[in-house]
Amino acid sequence: MRRTDTLRGLVRETELSPSHLIQPLFVVAGEGIREEVASMPGIERFSISGLVEEAGEIAAAGVGAVLLFGVPADKDESGSGAYDEEGVVQMAVRALKEAHPDLVVITDVCLCEYTSHGHCGFLRDGEVDNDITVELLAKIAISHAEAGADAVAPSDMMDGRVGTIRHQLDEEGHSRTPIVAYSAKYASAFYGPFRDAAESTPEFGDRRGYQMDPANAAEAVREAELDLEEGADMLMVKPAAPYLDVVRRVKEATAAPLAAYHVSGEYSMLKAAAANGWIDERPAVLETLTSIRRAGADAIVTYYAKEAAGWLR
Repeated sequence: MRRTDTLRGLVRETELSPSHLIQPLFVVAGEGIREEVASMPGIERFSISGLVEEAGEIAAAGVGAVLLFGVPADKDESGSGAYDEEGVVQMAVRALKEAHPDLVVITDVCLCEYTSHGHCGFLRDGEVDNDITVELLAKIAISHAEAGADAVAPSDMMDGRVGTIRHQLDEEGHSRTPIVAYSAKYASAFYGPFRDAAESTPEFGDRRGYQMDPANAAEAVREAELDLEEGADMLMVKPAAPYLDVVRRVKEATAAPLAAYHVSGEYSMLKAAAANGWIDERPAVLETLTSIRRAGADAIVTYYAKEAAGWLR
């Protein structure tokens, strides 16, 4: 049953298709901007008009969903641009939904791109204040839903934020807006290129006080179960490939819809190895994405989404 491709296909246990992929996108304030992220070959940051054009190409490739990150013109201590009705993400969502109504637009809900200090929450005495941050995250989620986002994805890792966001969405008439919760987001060394793209490197310290310890797996299951109790509609594990055991454990423990985020460092390593001729990029990428699906992920957030979709069609 391994002799030919057709025979292998008949007994293949894991399917990977464009419909399983979500493309992250970076939108920046301004006009006529299209700039490559130096540490992520092939990935660009767009102002809104370019973003809309890129989203059209992504949809044409067969990818049905994008995850949107914003890079504002100005930042402050409290990250107020994150919940501004005329903020860069809010305007981008309206433009995307007008131009591509069938494209699913998921928005990142966090403060790190909007705070002058680069942390994911409101600071008090040099530390993130969980409870104040949660209230601000709910404001962000509401502003995104009102702009037309199809789903909101809190990535901050504050305690109790899913429940607060769910409550506020329901109160404000957005009970049908799903929450894609970053339930197990690890304090990983693989985020460096993203921080270049989103301009979100912490000004001091690190995020180990609120993101998860890479040594822990049982904790990820507990976090996922708590998010489900609070109203999450889909869970997420981030990063993906170094945490396939966590993906499997969360899926088996919850049986809930599950995404895994194939992060910037994972992407850039594959790109660098391919550029140096050390790997054959296409089969290596598809093998990597298939392994994430095989571990239990229903959806994969990956910077390779558009490119991989072309290979799969």
